[in-house]
Amino acid sequence: MAGTTTALDLAGLTSPEERGPKADAVVPPAPRATSDELILPPTPSLVIILLAGTLMQISSFIVVPSANEYAQLLGGTATFGGLVLGIPVVASLLSVLPMMAFDQGAYTRPLHIACGCTVLGMALYGLAYAANWLYLILIGRLVCGVGWTFFMYVKRYCSDPRIVGVRRRTTLAGWQVLGQAVGFSFGPFVGGLLSKINHESKVFNGFTAPGWVMAAVWAGFWVAVRVWFIDVPRATEAPIELAQVPADVEHDASATPSATASASALVPPPPAHRLTPQQAGVTFTMCWFAMVCFFILGAWEANIPVFTASDAPANPFHFSPFAAGNMIALGGACALPFLLLNLYYARRVQDRHTLVLGTGIGLIGLLIAMAIIATKKVNYGSFFIAWFLVALGFNLATTVTIALLSKQLPGEWNGRISLMIQASIYVGRVAGAVWGGSGVKIGMLGYIGCQIAFVGVGVVLSLTLWKNMKAKTG
Repeated sequence: MAGTTTALDLAGLTSPEERGPKADAVVPPAPRATSDELILPPTPSLVIILLAGTLMQISSFIVVPSANEYAQLLGGTATFGGLVLGIPVVASLLSVLPMMAFDQGAYTRPLHIACGCTVLGMALYGLAYAANWLYLILIGRLVCGVGWTFFMYVKRYCSDPRIVGVRRRTTLAGWQVLGQAVGFSFGPFVGGLLSKINHESKVFNGFTAPGWVMAAVWAGFWVAVRVWFIDVPRATEAPIELAQVPADVEHDASATPSATASASALVPPPPAHRLTPQQAGVTFTMCWFAMVCFFILGAWEANIPVFTASDAPANPFHFSPFAAGNMIALGGACALPFLLLNLYYARRVQDRHTLVLGTGIGLIGLLIAMAIIATKKVNYGSFFIAWFLVALGFNLATTVTIALLSKQLPGEWNGRISLMIQASIYVGRVAGAVWGGSGVKIGMLGYIGCQIAFVGVGVVLSLTLWKNMKAKTG
């Protein structure tokens, strides 16, 4: 109904043009002023992009509860099970530059590749049991990884100066991280439920069901992409944030978008921006935190099923894949309300303060885990509290890495900073998954101590560059 306040309005996800008494009217978009800091992309396209990020997270973590047993059934080891979780990142890292050369500066092509590769990859993962071939699991996950290059495009979309105003970027990053948290909590939970399916069938059973279910979900999502997704202007068109429109065109209400674009084409592009030493330092710091956050999250998600099912002296659980998946899911579910609250405060709190808060909460969780394992006082409550704080803190910290950089650097750097942040995430994910799968073998104290040391490096970097990390809120 016209004039009604919606949930999207409260969350800051509707643009001024989409609100008010004419919200229901179908009108062509008017040219936006270059100073507009609150612009947003079309809601259907934004929802598809954010949902793609959530589905990729679910697809990545739905296999967590059963991957270790699946690999061992086919002749693998616990370390191989961790590799199953981390190997998609290797494929994504190798695919990202070719994808950028193929994407035309837009999102349609990478989005279709994400859908197609995930459908195929999850199906191959499901076929490994019937084929009785261990490495088909890896092949399927590698194929998925090619499609999951789109993780970078989700982040790029949420900070793209052509469609997202500077005061909307942390809010959109908060929504993206909320979807990330939904994925890593809902995925293991569903994976744990599916693991209880009997193994009478060689095609659809507790090990293969995650692959077949997600292949079907992605096929349906692909149809929705074809119907509703509207892409952004190509790279050859002037970004909204950078286009310099002559005054007589900018203030002419009758000017058409094509006329505006033609006028902006007459203005020479700005000179190439070079990073100052301070900007380079902040960029490195944000990349470091992106790597560390996903290293720790990936390590815990891979380690919980292994540690809780092991014969380690500090382990009192001896969990099944279903129970381990429930613990992972419960930690993520308990973090969701706080991440929702962050959507409100993201428009009012500086990014550097959110980074400190998230890192501090996560560090407390690591210290609790270190203490209870060292004293062999592990129980469900103490271990869960440690996991909950790790999940909440480091997810919260990830909301600001690319948003902060996109506010400090000009719009033409958006593609480069998206690539740098995503490459850091890739390194953290694959290293974290392997580290977590090997945590019991390495020793749980050393496993957690390494994570604390990585956080310590980040603390030193942020203290050194604190004044340079200030950016606009929102």
